[in-house]
Amino acid sequence: MSEDLGYGWQGDLIDLPAYLKRAGYDGDLTPTGDTLRALHRAHTTSIPFENLEIMLGRPVVLSLDAVQAKLVGRSRGGYCYEHNRLFAAVLERLGYEVTALAGRVTLGARKLLPATHALLHVRPPGQPRDEPAWLCDVGFGAGPLEPLRLLDGEEADQDGWGFRLQKGRTATAWTPSTVGWELHQRGEDGWVQRHTFTMNEQFRIDFEVGNYFVWSNPHSPFSTRPFTQRFSVDSHRVLDGTKLTTIRPGGSTETRTFTPEQLPETLAEEFGIVLEGDDVTRLIDFERNRADSGN
Repeated sequence: MSEDLGYGWQGDLIDLPAYLKRAGYDGDLTPTGDTLRALHRAHTTSIPFENLEIMLGRPVVLSLDAVQAKLVGRSRGGYCYEHNRLFAAVLERLGYEVTALAGRVTLGARKLLPATHALLHVRPPGQPRDEPAWLCDVGFGAGPLEPLRLLDGEEADQDGWGFRLQKGRTATAWTPSTVGWELHQRGEDGWVQRHTFTMNEQFRIDFEVGNYFVWSNPHSPFSTRPFTQRFSVDSHRVLDGTKLTTIRPGGSTETRTFTPEQLPETLAEEFGIVLEGDDVTRLIDFERNRADSGN
C-alpha cells in the first residue's frame, strides 16, 4: 500500500453501499453532472447538520472512519467539515475531480470572521476546462439542494429555494487585488450574501485546523449552544438552543420553543437525530445549565 501523503480524500476507504443507503440513493453512479446533482440532493436532504458532539463534551474527529461511523453508521449528522470530508471521499471514489475550498461566512456578521466553512469544487472526469465546474455545499445546513455551476451571476431556482454565485472582491489593505466568489441566497427580503470564498485549494490537514477552531474555540458560534438544521424540498428547520424555526421556500416562518427535557425527542422527530445512552442526559444537563446561566 502506498504511503498516504494527505493530498487525496481516501475514496478507496469509503463504504459506498452503506453511504448510498444512508443517503437514500439508488440511482446511476456514472460520474456525470446528472449523477452529481442527484447525489448532492440525496445527501443534503438525508443527513442533518448538527454540532452536538461539542455540547456532549467530545471533540469533533475528522478521520474518515470517525465521520463514516457517525454520519453513516448512526442516526446522527455533523457540520460542514464532517459532511464535506465524507462527500469528498464518495466523489473521489466515483471518479470525480475534487478540490476543497474554504469559505468565510458573512450571513448576519458585522465583523470579519475566519474562513471556517468547507466547500468542494468538483468536475466530472474528462470535462473540458472551458466548461464551468460545480460548487458543492452539502455541509451548510441550508442548501443548496444541488450543486451550483461556477458561472458569474447565474441564478438557480431549486424547488422554490433561490441561490446565486457571483464573482466578488475580497480585497483588503494587504491583498487589494484578490478576486473571490460570493454565494447568495434568496430570502424574504431579496438576495443575501451567505459566504465568500477564493479558489485556494484546501487539503485534509487544512480541514483539521479549521475544525479545531470550530469545536474548541469559545468564540466559535458552534461551541456555545446546540444548533441543528435539516433542509428539504419544502422546509428548512433550524433548532437553535431550544427554539425551533421552520422556514418555507416562500419565506414564511413558524417558531416553537421547547424545554431542555424535550430536546432529545425534538431532535429525533424533527431532524432524525437519535442520541444514545448517556448522551440524552448530557444534552439535557448542558441546556439546563446554559438556561440557568442566562447564555
